[in-house]
Amino acid sequence: MKRSTQRILTTHAGSLPRPDDLIALNVARLSGNAYDERAYSERLASAVADICRRQAELGIDVINDGEFGKATRGPVDYGAWQSYAWGRISGWEYGPVRDMPQTVGRRDRVKFADFYRELNQNNQTSTTPMSGRPQVVTAPITFTGHDELRVDLENFKAALGKVRAEEGFITSIAPGSLGRRQNEYYKSDEEYLFAMAEALREEYRAIVEAGFVLQLDDPGLADTWDLANPEPTVAEYRKFAMVRIEALNHGLRGLPEDRIRYHICWGSWHGPHSTDLPLKDIGEVMLKVRAGAFSVEAGNVRHEHEWKLWRDGLKLPDGKLLIPGVVSHATNVVEHPEVVADRILRYAEVVGRENVIAGTDCGLGGRIHPQLVWAKLEALVAGAEIASRQLWR
Repeated sequence: MKRSTQRILTTHAGSLPRPDDLIALNVARLSGNAYDERAYSERLASAVADICRRQAELGIDVINDGEFGKATRGPVDYGAWQSYAWGRISGWEYGPVRDMPQTVGRRDRVKFADFYRELNQNNQTSTTPMSGRPQVVTAPITFTGHDELRVDLENFKAALGKVRAEEGFITSIAPGSLGRRQNEYYKSDEEYLFAMAEALREEYRAIVEAGFVLQLDDPGLADTWDLANPEPTVAEYRKFAMVRIEALNHGLRGLPEDRIRYHICWGSWHGPHSTDLPLKDIGEVMLKVRAGAFSVEAGNVRHEHEWKLWRDGLKLPDGKLLIPGVVSHATNVVEHPEVVADRILRYAEVVGRENVIAGTDCGLGGRIHPQLVWAKLEALVAGAEIASRQLWR
């Protein structure tokens, strides 16, 4: 991965706003309705080219395909950072209808029940409890998404070749963030996670071999804490989390660490987040991932103070990079470039300027209005320029 050797480089966490017509094509395609396959393929390729060009023109250094190949079934363009993976593996079937675990039972929802109830009534889908038919593993897990992955790689390679960017990355899911579903085949949670990692390894390896940086999305490492009832001890939760890290490292074995970055967050829904697990309780576990860079929330006001951990004892391993989120998906307020610069400077001071790439807390697509996405990315670039002038006087 490129380092900030002459200035602070910029990137983001993955999801970017999808065009409305691409969303409509995805809904038709994934719902089993009639659609023009050729028109879909051509529109997907052109949309990836457009989003790459817009990132590069804005001044983002390390860009991606917006996650456009990871389709969603609904009319909201969050993308399918997690659910896309079920379409690329076999060994599962739909179980009976039940409440889905994304929000039901979260301690934050219980603590602020009136707030969430009012938010739900205002049609805030990101915080509405979900019900549906969960994926249930009933046979050996195998990777079957070679065609979809090939399209992602080809579209991005073609688009990246037409713009000026320092580097390109593609996201993939970590097995631990697919570990909330029912397992009716494997003998244990650990066996299931390692089997999932082995299957996803094919995607990991293909992304790296195509010449891209692999970003592993694993919000489950931190935000599963809020789903655990009763609340576990930190020691118990760290033990739970380490099994997921070990499974992920199994999937990453032999791949070059300096081509891998690892992203965690505390969930993208707009809520109080009062019961988030502090980074101090999970940071050392996170750093055990065989990755060359670590992407964490740092702009979200619930976690902005955690830069102090890197000053006071949490050590970034030698040769590794830190990608703090310096603009946030959690607010419609567009950060001032001076605020962005201040956040960058704090991290540069405690881990070294060359070890910092400025990023976003989470994927922005679907979390905030598209106009705000681009305004925040503009602030990111402007803030990095201010910080760079101070760091390389």
